[in-house]
Amino acid sequence: MVHRRVRGGHYNIKHVEKQRPVELGQELEVNITDVCPSGDGTSKIQGYVIMVPKAKPRDRVKIKVTQVGEKAAIGEIIE
Repeated sequence: MVHRRVRGGHYNIKHVEKQRPVELGQELEVNITDVCPSGDGTSKIQGYVIMVPKAKPRDRVKIKVTQVGEKAAIGEIIE
């Protein structure tokens, strides 16, 4: 929680955590749209990035989410 002093008063500002559109272990079918600098394929779901190693742009792959982070997730190809 962040406290700010404005003209002598205290105001509490609550940080709201964004809901992630994917969960750990979830299986999805995604379209790979781009390549990130590390060479992994990337897909987006509601603006949330999913990186998929060994995938190329224009691939449609079935993945299993193996890691979920604040801004991105990592999935591995299962089909």
